[in-house]
Amino acid sequence: MPMLFSPPPLKLSAIVLLALLLGSVARVPIGRVANAQTNSGQPMRLEADIQEANAKTGVVTARGNVRITYPSRQVQATAAQAQYFSREGRIVLSGNVYVLQQGNSLRGETVTYLLNEGRFVALPQSQRQVESIYIVPEASPPPAPAASPPFSTESEFSAPSGTSLPPGQR
Repeated sequence: MPMLFSPPPLKLSAIVLLALLLGSVARVPIGRVANAQTNSGQPMRLEADIQEANAKTGVVTARGNVRITYPSRQVQATAAQAQYFSREGRIVLSGNVYVLQQGNSLRGETVTYLLNEGRFVALPQSQRQVESIYIVPEASPPPAPAASPPFSTESEFSAPSGTSLPPGQR
C-alpha cells in the first residue's frame, strides 16, 4: 500500500547536530564546541526545512524557512538560507534576510553575522539598499540647577549706620 503522506523533515538544532558530529568524528569535546558558540551558555537555535552538516568543514547549511534565535545576544533572524561556519564563528544569511536585535532591525539580501565580534555586515539586492531601523533612546534633559527661592527671606535693604527704621518697618 503506498504511503499517502510523508512526514515533514525533522527540525534539529544545528548546534546539537554539529556538536555531535564534531564530537564523534573530529574528537572535539562537545562542551568546547557549545561554549565556543555561546559565551553565556544559552544555545543558538537554528530551524529550517532542510539542514546539512559537514563534520570535516564544520559548516552547517540550512535551507527553507530558516529561523535563528540566539537569546544570549537577543538576536532573532529569518532568511531563505543560512550557513553556519562554526570554526570561524560566522553565520551567512541569504535571501530576504530580516534580523531583529533589541528592537533594532536590519533587512537585506545577504547578512553576515560575526559571532565573536557581535557585528553584522549587510548587502542589498541589486539596485536596492539595505534597510535598518534603530531605536534611539531619548536624550535625558540636563539636571535642573538647584532651585533658589523666588525671593529672599532676609531683607536686602538696611538702614544706614547710625539711623534706625521707623516703627513698623523693622
